[in-house]
Amino acid sequence: MTASESPIRMLVVDDQALIRQAIRDILTSTDHIDVCGEATNGTQAVALCEQTHPDVVVMDIRMPEMDGIEATAAICANPRNIDVKILILTTFEEDDYVVSALRAGASGFIGKGAEPEEICEAVSTVHCGNALLSPAATRALIGRFTTPQAGIQASTVLELSDTSNLTEREVEILTYVGQGLSNDEIANYLVISPHTVKTHVNRIMTKTGAHDRALLVILAYEAGLFSSSEHKHSSSIAL
Repeated sequence: MTASESPIRMLVVDDQALIRQAIRDILTSTDHIDVCGEATNGTQAVALCEQTHPDVVVMDIRMPEMDGIEATAAICANPRNIDVKILILTTFEEDDYVVSALRAGASGFIGKGAEPEEICEAVSTVHCGNALLSPAATRALIGRFTTPQAGIQASTVLELSDTSNLTEREVEILTYVGQGLSNDEIANYLVISPHTVKTHVNRIMTKTGAHDRALLVILAYEAGLFSSSEHKHSSSIAL
C-alpha cells in the first residue's frame, strides 16, 4: 500500500469469538486492512455499519437474532451503505444459502477453511468492486440446480432475462463463465485479451440483469449452455 492509499476498513461478523479473533488476526497481519469493528450477530452488524462505515463486511451466515442473509439484505438496502461490500464467510458443505446471499447483495464467498492469504485476497477483490466466487461456492451453486431432489429451478429463484439478445460471442463466453473459467482462462481458449473478455462479461450482465458473475453461472445452466458434468473447477473467480 502506498502512502496515498487508505487501508480497507473491515467489519467482522461472527457469533463465535474464536472465529472473529482468527479473522481479525489474519486481516490485520497485512498493512492494507484495518478492522474497525466486530459484531456477534446480524442486528449488531447492521448497527455497526451505520456507526463505522466499513468498506467490507466479512459476514457469517448462521447467527442468533438476525442471520447473515437478513443482515446482508438490510445493509445493502440502506442507501448510505452503497459502497459497502459483503463477503460471506461460510462452510459450503453445510450452508445451502448461496443463492439467497447473492440475491441479498453479497459480493462473494470464502470458506472458513481458506488459507489466510486467500481471505485477504478475497477482501481486496470485493473491495475493488469485483464479484468473487470460489470453486467451493461454484460447486454448491451448480449443485443446487443440477440435483434432481433439489426440486427447484433457477427461474423460480432469479428474475433474469433469457439469452436471446446475446451475440454468438457473448453466448460462447457465458458458456465458459458457467463452467467456472476465469477471464484469463477464457481469453486463452478464445485467443483474445482478458480485457476483451471482461468487456463481454459486463455487456452480458447488462443485457441479462445479472449483477455479478455468480448469477451468470446460474443463467448459463438455466439456458442449457452446459451440464453439471461439463463443469470445470478453477481458482477463485473475479471479474
